[in-house]
Amino acid sequence: QVQLVESGGGLVQAGGSLRLSCAASGRTFSSVSMAWFRQAPGKEREFVAFVTWTTGITVYTDSVKGRFTISRDVAKNTGYLEMNSLKFEDTAVYYCNAGGKYYGGTNYSPGPYWGQGTQVTVSS
Repeated sequence: QVQLVESGGGLVQAGGSLRLSCAASGRTFSSVSMAWFRQAPGKEREFVAFVTWTTGITVYTDSVKGRFTISRDVAKNTGYLEMNSLKFEDTAVYYCNAGGKYYGGTNYSPGPYWGQGTQVTVSS
């Protein structure tokens, strides 16, 4: 069993920055990846980015490339999503996910482990 706890959300003006954290517990992440998804009001949950836990390979959805950076600290079992140049359309609840599978491009199938979500609100 894996537990994921996000933190770091909040209210920020357009153009600002936030860093989200996802602390994992319950098992080692030697063979899984960690990803971030987001869900805006009235929209489906969408993939944002993922990182392979052991090699640090990253993939991003097109809308956040060049603005967001996903990373992980293996020793702390914690993943991060650094968000810069935030836009109004980035407003959403952001969810951490673990144990998913990558199929190429931006095709990432989420794993069974989800955090509780953290709200990010960008004011225009």
